[in-house]
Amino acid sequence: MEIKKVGVVGCGLMGSGITQVSAQSGYETWVKEVDDDRLKEGIGKIEKLLSTEVERGRLTENQMTEMLDRINGTMKLEDLRACDIVIETVAEEIALKKQIFSELDKVIGRAAILASNTSSISIAELASVTKRPDKVIGLRFFDPVPVTKLVEVVRTPTASDEVISTGVSFAESLGKQPVVVKDSSGFAEGGN
Repeated sequence: MEIKKVGVVGCGLMGSGITQVSAQSGYETWVKEVDDDRLKEGIGKIEKLLSTEVERGRLTENQMTEMLDRINGTMKLEDLRACDIVIETVAEEIALKKQIFSELDKVIGRAAILASNTSSISIAELASVTKRPDKVIGLRFFDPVPVTKLVEVVRTPTASDEVISTGVSFAESLGKQPVVVKDSSGFAEGGN
């Protein structure tokens, strides 16, 4: 399965970082927030980080502009319809995450992957509210996302091998070091 368009739900600390690395890696990236202020704040954070990279000579102005042009902000889940993978990064509230997964399941294409950045909630529990439990995984990025290499690809008992493989390949395409872990709360290096 090929990933061409990336969706991110939430543009806070983790969501803005995932949006940034996705756009930096050449993906058309859609990021959804609940209101315009939060969206502007998250995208502003990305612009500031990229401007610092330009000042340090690690990026050109043109490269920064191209990256920012690949980021599309929205307040509607429907705008994520054409994404091949959608990564949820909202607050660690099970009811909120389940609601988002249920709504995304109805909106995005049948072949699309749903992922969560959660470190404390069962991915299998999130998958249970969808009609695609074979296409639901965890993608646990670490803060700060643009710098930290490790990404945990969380496998549930229902996730297909193809989806796990796609998650690994996607993480690698972002310049990350993926490690496949079983579905449990906490992080792999925490002894799970």
